[in-house]
Amino acid sequence: MKVLRLFCSAHMLRGTVLVILVFSLPILLSVDAAQASSERERDHLKRAKVFLAAGDYKRALDACQKEVEEAPSAESYVYLTYMYHALDGYLDHLAKTDRWVAVEHVYLNLISRGAEDLADPPGVLARMAKEIVHGSAQKYSDISAAMATKLDERTVLRLWKQQTAWRADNPDGWWAGLPSGWDW
Repeated sequence: MKVLRLFCSAHMLRGTVLVILVFSLPILLSVDAAQASSERERDHLKRAKVFLAAGDYKRALDACQKEVEEAPSAESYVYLTYMYHALDGYLDHLAKTDRWVAVEHVYLNLISRGAEDLADPPGVLARMAKEIVHGSAQKYSDISAAMATKLDERTVLRLWKQQTAWRADNPDGWWAGLPSGWDW
């Protein structure tokens, strides 16, 4: 009889554990999914760095903008501002080296919407494209720099000193990378 009671108790205990597991599993999975999602969302700046190195300024800017939207901070605004400056610096470099086809490629990268552009490609003269992008990049970088400064002026000053030194150390390609220590 004792064996039967122990057997029934063990089954009831297993059943209780099973019921608890069945009802808590969705909660446990959602917590893990939320943590994984949070980690994936915070890699916007890491992706922006890769896009910058590839010269894909549209995606680099988009990734920075997502970071600003999801985790606004002086650092995220400075990162966005730097991307505008990098775009402008690259276009200036291309213009100075008389590489107007590459300027047009940058312009097309910035305005392309996707596969539909293959059937209806946008066209623009390269010199006009450079001036259009140059003016816009300056305006938007000024806006994001002002927002960063409103959030944390000391941090902005520190980060701009770093990027100024980076530009001085890398005059022929600073726009393709980030200052050391900017791997947030």
